[in-house]
Amino acid sequence: MKKIFVLFGIMIFVLVSFQKETNAQIVDGAYKREDLSKRKPVPLPYVREADVMWSKKIWRVIDLREKMNQILYFPTKETEGRFNLIGLLLRGIEDGQLTAYDARTDDEFKVPITFEQVKEMFGATSRTRQVRDGATGEMVDRLIEGEIRPEEVKQIMVKEEWYFDKQTSTLNVRIIGICPIQEYYRDEDINQTDVQRRQVFWVYYPEARDLMASNAVINPNNTARNMSFDDLFVKRYFNSYVVKESNTFNNRDISAYLSGRDAMLESKRIENEIFNFEQDLWEY
Repeated sequence: MKKIFVLFGIMIFVLVSFQKETNAQIVDGAYKREDLSKRKPVPLPYVREADVMWSKKIWRVIDLREKMNQILYFPTKETEGRFNLIGLLLRGIEDGQLTAYDARTDDEFKVPITFEQVKEMFGATSRTRQVRDGATGEMVDRLIEGEIRPEEVKQIMVKEEWYFDKQTSTLNVRIIGICPIQEYYRDEDINQTDVQRRQVFWVYYPEARDLMASNAVINPNNTARNMSFDDLFVKRYFNSYVVKESNTFNNRDISAYLSGRDAMLESKRIENEIFNFEQDLWEY
């Protein structure tokens, strides 16, 4: 009888071990993928102030409606643990991993705000609005529960600094902050004819790198080469245009003194001026 119990115990041990080994070998795909949630951002090289012989701050806008930038816009709602850029930033702010800064005052990260204040910035407050009754066709008052609508963020403003490092003789760039730009309509604009834009909040990019490095941006053309949000920004895998540069006129926007085609040409001129700076330092 004692031998039977020992044999029975050995059989159970073998079955459990085999089951664990089988489960451990299950791979959802053709190969085992790296666990991106544990990835850390690549450290950026240290820059001494004495080595920076020239620098200029630039503000640029990434339009999420452009085809190249749509990987930052979709999915507009959390899908299988995936977020778009604004959804990821909002989750980080709500969980306390990120600090949001008031975009109404300046872009120098001076006034931190809470997640509840971020919701107010989005206009996500309960309020009474006039809506059209589907049955009668008449306008009636209805209480609308406020909620953040990430799909209304159609643009991202990026603040960055270009600098020339004389120690390495290279022109480099560091992203300083990210600011979502919301497009919305006023409550009184029933027909939604006049779109409004506002900067919602600023996030200090170096603080956000840990969170962005541990979340993937899906490559629609090749899922074997997915990258993190941090990789995307560091490698500058996005399309954008310059809207402001540091200047003596209180860092005014291009739109303050030019419009239309002239504003577009001014944006290109600023970019060319930066890239030509490095070339002009060399003699051939």
